Amino acid sequence: MVGLRLLLAAVIAGFLLSTSESLRFELQSGHTKCIVEDVKNNAMTVGKYSVVNPNEGQPMPDSHKLTVRVTSHHGNNYHYSQLVESGQYAFVAAEEGDYMACFWAPDHKPQTTLTIEFDWKTGVAAKDWSNVAKKGTVDVMELELKKLFDTVTSIHEEMSYLRGREEEMQDLNRTTNSRMATLSLLSLFVCLGVAGMQLWHLKTFFEKKKLI
Repeated sequence: MVGLRLLLAAVIAGFLLSTSESLRFELQSGHTKCIVEDVKNNAMTVGKYSVVNPNEGQPMPDSHKLTVRVTSHHGNNYHYSQLVESGQYAFVAAEEGDYMACFWAPDHKPQTTLTIEFDWKTGVAAKDWSNVAKKGTVDVMELELKKLFDTVTSIHEEMSYLRGREEEMQDLNRTTNSRMATLSLLSLFVCLGVAGMQLWHLKTFFEKKKLI
């Protein structure tokens, strides 16, 4: 029974940790393409990119190079490589929010299309489990349980983050509703005041004309 539970935990961990996959996309020369990833504060982030050689077994053409920059939503630069065929980056996010990886292919005549493989991992998925296994001298089952524990911790942190965002949105909704109610009352008083002034003006007009 214990072995079955451990096996089930390992399968769940493997499923949860297999959600990070490589992305392949095309980029024409002279154009830029950006990919955005939401990264939590103090989360480990690892990225790898490479240009696919259109002629396998042959040297990479000179036209197949790109410039890569990774920045935070505040504009802080975390990685920059110019005119490279491949590269990688790793950092611990000092800011929470959207991080942007932008790929730019220099202009080329005639225009060429680059195929780029990009793998971006954050949080638990970015952890080097091979080193964990070497340092801890653990067996396969223990390693899977470590992965599962870190995955559950990451999910818990994500839920806490979402709960905090939900509370912020609720506070914003309450503030907005309060302001809308105040504005509605103010609009009602203004309309009643304008109506009263119109009645007073009509009454004065009719009295001058001796109609009433």
